[in-house]
Amino acid sequence: MKSRNTLVRILGAAATAGALTWAVLAQGGAGAAVPSTETVAEAAPGYAVEDYNYPNADKILAEQNIVLKRGDGHIVLADCAAGGDLLQFLARDHDDVCFKVTADEGWLTLELPAVHGVKTDDSANTHLEMTAEGDQVEYDIPADTWAGVGESVDGRDHVLVEIRVTN
Repeated sequence: MKSRNTLVRILGAAATAGALTWAVLAQGGAGAAVPSTETVAEAAPGYAVEDYNYPNADKILAEQNIVLKRGDGHIVLADCAAGGDLLQFLARDHDDVCFKVTADEGWLTLELPAVHGVKTDDSANTHLEMTAEGDQVEYDIPADTWAGVGESVDGRDHVLVEIRVTN
């Protein structure tokens, strides 16, 4: 019986405290919290979603006539005149096009027509995918190598469509 009376007193005290709290809040008493209608999603910063599209691709196309599509950010367009350890592509009717590899592995999709030569950087392997008259042609070229690819190999006009490097 004693435990029942204790339980009744505890429940009564809790009900009274709850009623007092609501009364203070309803009157806007000191320290009263103002309920927010803002959801957590509205308060939190947005998420950055990587879409792998090449940054400033439209500007590069307009200025340099190079279509850069998508990549992981580890193969980036570079100025050939800067020299150094660069991937360098030779293309008919186009100035040389160079890329800097910034990590052990990387990939880039693009469209660079009439490619006929490449000088690889110090990446262990440079894998190139090209298209010619509907055919897909692939080349694996070791580090620090000048190599004929595309048109210089089989005489057809080739478009470089993907570069992959690994160390």
